[in-house]
Amino acid sequence: METNNLDDLLEVEDRQLRKLHKIVADTIREEKLITGNLLHQPTEMLTIGQKVSDRIARFGGSWKFIIWFGVSLAIWIAFNAAGPGQTRFDPYPFILLNLILSCIAALQAPIIMMSQNRQEEKDRMRSENDYLVNLKAEMEIRRLHQKMDLLLEEHLKTLYESQSLQMKILNELKEKLAAHESNDRNPSDKS
Repeated sequence: METNNLDDLLEVEDRQLRKLHKIVADTIREEKLITGNLLHQPTEMLTIGQKVSDRIARFGGSWKFIIWFGVSLAIWIAFNAAGPGQTRFDPYPFILLNLILSCIAALQAPIIMMSQNRQEEKDRMRSENDYLVNLKAEMEIRRLHQKMDLLLEEHLKTLYESQSLQMKILNELKEKLAAHESNDRNPSDKS
């Protein structure tokens, strides 16, 4: 009977270990899914206008544009200020240059704003993604705490049952020992 109880206790502990292994395997699998989704995000579908605005904003915000624009302005001003009289197409006060600069600024500003709005949208999506990952991690931690509490509760129950069985066996041994000792003291009782 005691061997059967010990086998039952060992079987319970084996089931608990299998549950623990399953919990760990599920957690690792879910973590791989999250990591895979973060590393391989869906590609963004851009319209032609969005691609153009991104390129213009990238070029318009670069040193290459600043240098190119500064050199162009210097050549324009030098040519129209010091060039031969008939070839000067925009003499001082450079009204055509002012008109062109105003048009460039008027067109460039909305294009850059479109690109910045798209970048803000990307940043917002990235922030939402970070929030979801953090939320998932928090939920996973809570779930692991619950699982650990459950496993500890089951383990304590098993330990209690094991201790109870051990106490029962010790009491039986104590009774047998007491009976054996009383038989050794009273040899006349045997006959």
